[in-house]
Parts: sequence; C-alpha cells; structure tokens
Amino acid sequence: MAESYSHSRIETFEQCRLKFKYRYIDKIIPEIAKSIEAHLGSMVHETLEWLYTQVMEKKIPTISDVVDFYSARWQENYTKDMKIVNQSMKAEDYFQRGVEFLINYFMKHHPFKDNTIAIEKKIELNLDGKGEKRLVGYIDRLVHNLETDEVEIHDYKTSNSMWSKEKLESNRQLALYSLAIKESFGKEKKVCMVWHFLAHDMKVCLRKTNEQLELLREEVIAIIDEIENTKHFPGTKSRLCDWCEYRNTCEAWGKLPPSLTVKDVPTNIHPAEQTIEHKDEELLDIW
Repeated sequence: MAESYSHSRIETFEQCRLKFKYRYIDKIIPEIAKSIEAHLGSMVHETLEWLYTQVMEKKIPTISDVVDFYSARWQENYTKDMKIVNQSMKAEDYFQRGVEFLINYFMKHHPFKDNTIAIEKKIELNLDGKGEKRLVGYIDRLVHNLETDEVEIHDYKTSNSMWSKEKLESNRQLALYSLAIKESFGKEKKVCMVWHFLAHDMKVCLRKTNEQLELLREEVIAIIDEIENTKHFPGTKSRLCDWCEYRNTCEAWGKLPPSLTVKDVPTNIHPAEQTIEHKDEELLDIW
C-alpha cells in the first residue's frame, strides 16, 4: 500500500528538509518532546473537542465546566521541562491565555446550535485516483449549516499571529479537507473553510472553487513526487528554528546529529512520541 501523507508532513518538507528527514525518515525522538505553545494548543483543542462532544449528546456544559475540564487536562499533561520560547512569559501566563480563549469562545457561540455533525473527523483523500498518492488528516469540527446548506470545516488556531488574506488563501490544509469533503458529498456541495483565531476572538471564512481545488490537487501530487525523489535533505535556518524540537541536535546549527530512533527505544519509553499527526499542526504556526 502506498504511503500516506499529511498536510504537516508536506509543509515540514517545504520548511526544512533536514527536519523532515529527522522526523519522517529517521524517526528520531527529539530531545524537546513538547513546547508550552504546543501544550496550550493541545489542551485548548481537547477542551473544545470535549465541549462539542457534550453538545452532540444534547448536554450543554456551563462555562465553569469548560474551564474545569481545561484546568484538569492542563495539570495532567503539563511537565516543568516544557520549552518556553517567549521568555517574557511563564507557564502560568500560557495557562491563563487558554482560559481567556475558552471563555471568549464560549460567550460568543453559546448555546452551540450550529449543527455540528462530527468532531476530529478523519479524512482520507485519494489524490491521483490510483491510490498511489494518498493524504490523511483530521478536521477539528465539521458542521452542516442548515441555513446555507453548506458543509463547514472548522479549525482552531491558538497562535498569537493573525493570518493575512494571502496566507489564508494559500493555506493548503483546509483546502485539501474541502477536496475530501466534496468527494464524499459530491463536487457541487458547497464547502466553507472556517478558521477560529482564538487569540484575536475572530472567525474567518473562505471558499474555494472546484477549479482551484483541482489545481491544488495537482500541486500536492507534484510536491509528493518531489519528496519521493529527494536524496539530499539540507537544513534551512529560519525563525521556525526557535520552535523546532531538533534545534539542540541539528547539523544546520553545527550540532552533532541525533542518532536514537523510535525503533531503538523500548515501547514503554517516551510515551509522548505516540502522537497523532494532526496534533502537530499547531507547531507549524509561529507564536
């Protein structure tokens, strides 16, 4: 069976081929298992997933329930060795940011009657029609808007940056998910991509034409072809290096390359490495 790709895998290749090699080819366990920014993103996502799971079961939590769930999950998963890139902030500041995100979101969207139909929806896309180029991903939340008869793909962003119009239009992740939804519901089904920028308490919606989505399909197939034919994986220095889990052992920074891989480690060690691909998406955003 052909290997499956994800949006984060493809974007990692474009951002830094050496990081791609460390993570996806050599499968090296990083020294930095998780940053505080990634922890914040994961805990907020988990809380919103829990919230909408309750909603789909006809239970509407209170705002206190939501904050209590978030607080408990934060404490259960927080470790003191988490990397903090922004030295002007402490772990408590990040925790409080999450509380603010959730309270603002709750107040704006309560009582959550937008007709959510799926949470953490897995999508599988056969890009080339032959099964040789496959993409998998997870949609944070899927909504069937009964007023517009649109399928909405919702994605939460906890990074401090607000994307420009150009970045939104060029972002592949939700567009690829749109392509997968149209293959399930029919090409003429209207699909809306919705980003929630929680740090700004803003929601942005965007739609793609079928023609734009087909051009994207061809573009991604070409990138996968490039990945599969690449033999040399040089490092690329950029602002993203500050958030990179391989920074302390990166050849591009004159360090000795890491050598310990997942297959060399007993299964009872480094449980944090048993991650789901879509949980990495927050790491692709600059804080």
